[in-house]
Amino acid sequence: MQQDESFEVVDLSGKVIGTARRTELHRNPSLIHRVIHVLVFNLQGLLLLQKRSRNKDTSPGRWDTSVGGHVNISEDIRTAALRELQEELGIVGCTINFLYDYFFSNQMETELVSTFTCVHCGPFRISREEIDEVRFWSIDDIGVELNSGKFSDHFVEEFIRYGKVRGRR
Repeated sequence: MQQDESFEVVDLSGKVIGTARRTELHRNPSLIHRVIHVLVFNLQGLLLLQKRSRNKDTSPGRWDTSVGGHVNISEDIRTAALRELQEELGIVGCTINFLYDYFFSNQMETELVSTFTCVHCGPFRISREEIDEVRFWSIDDIGVELNSGKFSDHFVEEFIRYGKVRGRR
């Protein structure tokens, strides 16, 4: 991962309107950029979470979505999701299913998030640059701990959104 690589800036409809460096995107919430999340479940319905490396610039040491990453310039979201699965967890050949898109915004950035799911039970080959550890969690256990400060703000938003979608099924 290059520390100041460039990514596409999109408008509210997801149309590419330019590019900006990572440092700009993470300092200016008016610059919307695309990211993907993949929720990895096992056969028992437990959700794999990653504990972010303590060296990360955002949410170090907090539990986060199974996989998350920026979409590269000219890359489609499905390709980005498959690439990030391989880079972060060593998963290759897993069937992914699109769930939804949403905007995540805080005082530092705004992301157009595309979320996918897949089923994989391991083993995992984690990227030590990105991740300190991974662990499967029950949905109930996550719900009990959601506001404890253990999770990234990104994941809290993702989990709430996933719960709403899951509740409609």
